[in-house]
Amino acid sequence: MTLFLVLLLLSPFLWMVIMAFRPAADVFDLTLWFHPTVDAFRALRDGNFLASFSNSLWVSAISTVLSLVLGVPAAWVLTRWRFRARSQVALWILVTRMAPPIAFTIPFFLAWRWLGLLDTVIGLSIVYLTFNLAIVIWLMQTFFAAVPVALEEASWLDGCALWRSFWLISLPLVKPGLAATAILCFIFSWNDFFYALILTRTHAITAPVAIVNFLQYEGWEWSKIAASGTLVMLPVVAFTLLMRRYLVHGLTAGGLKD
Repeated sequence: MTLFLVLLLLSPFLWMVIMAFRPAADVFDLTLWFHPTVDAFRALRDGNFLASFSNSLWVSAISTVLSLVLGVPAAWVLTRWRFRARSQVALWILVTRMAPPIAFTIPFFLAWRWLGLLDTVIGLSIVYLTFNLAIVIWLMQTFFAAVPVALEEASWLDGCALWRSFWLISLPLVKPGLAATAILCFIFSWNDFFYALILTRTHAITAPVAIVNFLQYEGWEWSKIAASGTLVMLPVVAFTLLMRRYLVHGLTAGGLKD
């Protein structure tokens, strides 16, 4: 039963992979026996898709790293420091994630055009930072709250400074949470289509937007669509498999309370 459910869930992805290796003439043939070909992947290599694929990698990596660098210390501060407006600050950070992307599109477009960041990898990375930051802060607050404050206080008694205690004591204890949060940020950035469609033109087009170029008025190039979709899945699958041990531990952390 479990194997059946797994195959059922994976069937759309398996079908796409099979379509990517089918000849273009019989891409919709339902027979399982065919002569595999890599013509669709060669066409992607000879076209501009690899440049878009590289843009997606850079944008996702930069936005993920920036989100962790800025969001993890902020989450630790909101968890450990006691000040009057702490709950309000955390709430407003979450509210920024609740707003629909269309609400920010025109302001981003006008501001980025004035700043010269339109159709750039850096400009798109900053946009992704705005919604990934809220995810990092809210997720990491949960993980930092599970770390006993007594461990940090003991390091202070041993002469450890405040931020050194954060770096040497708290941060290593939330590695599973860091991995889980990084994977989620990478996936959200990698799969974004709306912002990339509006804020890019030629130089910073990402892979999801490039796939739309295969949907032409004369016809849809299904072989290229399936091949590009297969390539788009690979980085997320590889990243998740590498970090799966930390991902499972991070997502289940805090599920039990002492």
